[in-house]
Amino acid sequence: MWWMRVILVLLLPFSFLFQQGTCSASTEQEHTCLPSSCGKISNISYPFRLKDDPIHCGDSRYELSCANNVTTLYLYSGKYHVQSINYNNFTIRLVDPGVQQSNCSSLPRYFLSRSDFCDTYEYEDKHCKDPYQAVVEEDPSALLFEHIVYLNCSHQVTNSPKYVNTSSCLNLNSKSKGYYIYAMAGDLIAQDFQVGCHVKLVTPTSWSGLQRNQVLSYDVMHKALVYGFDISWFNLPCKNLCGDSDYCSFNYTTEKLHCYRFCHNFWGGDRDDRFCGKIYLYLSILF
Repeated sequence: MWWMRVILVLLLPFSFLFQQGTCSASTEQEHTCLPSSCGKISNISYPFRLKDDPIHCGDSRYELSCANNVTTLYLYSGKYHVQSINYNNFTIRLVDPGVQQSNCSSLPRYFLSRSDFCDTYEYEDKHCKDPYQAVVEEDPSALLFEHIVYLNCSHQVTNSPKYVNTSSCLNLNSKSKGYYIYAMAGDLIAQDFQVGCHVKLVTPTSWSGLQRNQVLSYDVMHKALVYGFDISWFNLPCKNLCGDSDYCSFNYTTEKLHCYRFCHNFWGGDRDDRFCGKIYLYLSILF
């Protein structure tokens, strides 16, 4: 077995070539442009820009508009109001312009769900070119928002507490009109679907008081809509900091990005370099 010991010892120095790379968000390329402001959003800086900013400021894919002191962002087919920008965790919070804070009968204008974002299907694929993502990290379970689903039903639903009656706010429920409008927090799964009902609208919210498939009043749901929803530009700083690294993750405690390289282990599977380096070291000592 002496020859195995020699080979593994020779491999040990190379294992240090696969050490974990850690990238801090603070190491991102410096941008000399001063922050822009519009209404209550006073920290518009890279990657964001306003239309009237100098051409070299920000990234054109993250251009915002400003009208009547309201900052807006175009996302797919909708135009949303910007509520805040968090540069520490790479998220921006938006509100559907159809939602009015003091009017619970107001409804979102746009149909928007998790499936609109390409990282839904290609979270590990470099071909996902959307500027915004529905998650932070390459983790499909780390969803930044939950859904509120509106349904039109041809009859009253009395056997499912998940179907929240909206009649306390929406004056659209009437037997004379032939349908009833219900709202549901979370995703609509097959076992919850009622005969005679169809989806009218799906809208996101990141309000912490709303939990998936929780039974709530419609007043609470409206508060969740007023709060808005978060989306991320996580892929951009990942690419800037980690280049073509195979994996990039975000540490919520340190608010830093971490870049990992991958290697091929003895069993044929891909593992991050922390694992491979330890395997080489362990086997070298073992033999």
